[in-house]
Amino acid sequence: MISYETMTGTVTISKHYLTKLIGHAVTSCFGVAGMKPNSTKQHLFGLLSKKEKIEKGVTVTGNADSINVQLHIVVTYGMNINAIAKSIVHKVKYVVKETTGIEVKKVTVKVDGIKE
Repeated sequence: MISYETMTGTVTISKHYLTKLIGHAVTSCFGVAGMKPNSTKQHLFGLLSKKEKIEKGVTVTGNADSINVQLHIVVTYGMNINAIAKSIVHKVKYVVKETTGIEVKKVTVKVDGIKE
């Protein structure tokens, strides 16, 4: 949970909300074929669940001042990985700042596979 005080009260944002928000932003980027689980817990949950989780492969750390995001993605074959990564970083920073007002300090994009 990330909480901060405003003039009218306390704003609390869950990590689950942030991971879903970031997951939607990343999967909508051109060239991203999907997300990979970044932990054993996410991998086991993915095996047991029939539904595809949008927040799979997203890790968020930080506080109300700034957050760090780590992403595990699968890219489409033949695409420029550098361009995809730059697009993802820009979009994640923009979407999180516009939606929550929280600054994204660092976005780490890890390419875990290529899909044809």
